[in-house]
Amino acid sequence: MPTKSVDGYEIEYTGELLEGTKQWGAYVSIFAPSANPMHMTHIYPKRRVSADLTLMDQHAAEAEAERVALKVVEDLRA
Repeated sequence: MPTKSVDGYEIEYTGELLEGTKQWGAYVSIFAPSANPMHMTHIYPKRRVSADLTLMDQHAAEAEAERVALKVVEDLRA
């Protein structure tokens, strides 16, 4: 699962093959820093970025998940 760190937020994003199809879904999970430096706070549990969006391969799904995750983090910082 690819991860990215942006302004202290830990982003996990992935593409997963959708059950019973040959198409992929994009999934995101986001963690924020906590008062305890040994732990992160899970502020955005893993979820599919859009129930209506299917993609043709894992790479495309991961790229879409990363795009959405960066938008979510931007909104959180605002």
